Amino acid sequence: MKTKVFVLLFMLLLTASSMNTATAQCAMCSISAEQGTKNGNTQGKGLNTGIIYLLAIPYLLISGMGALWYLKYRKGSAGYAKNN
Repeated sequence: MKTKVFVLLFMLLLTASSMNTATAQCAMCSISAEQGTKNGNTQGKGLNTGIIYLLAIPYLLISGMGALWYLKYRKGSAGYAKNN
């Protein structure tokens, strides 16, 4: 049990220590997109479209799985009510 806690804390510390590197890249991309739009380029629109696409897909997939699960569950409970 102590080993699992130690490994978990070590992984948490390792993840927290590497966060500064990851956030620096986002600032560089946003500055590049802002400068590109000021000069008449359409890089900012493409970046925004990509962000929306990456944001929407997981929500659509989870919603679809939830709807399928709900319909399957509802169909199963309707059959149970008819037999009794």
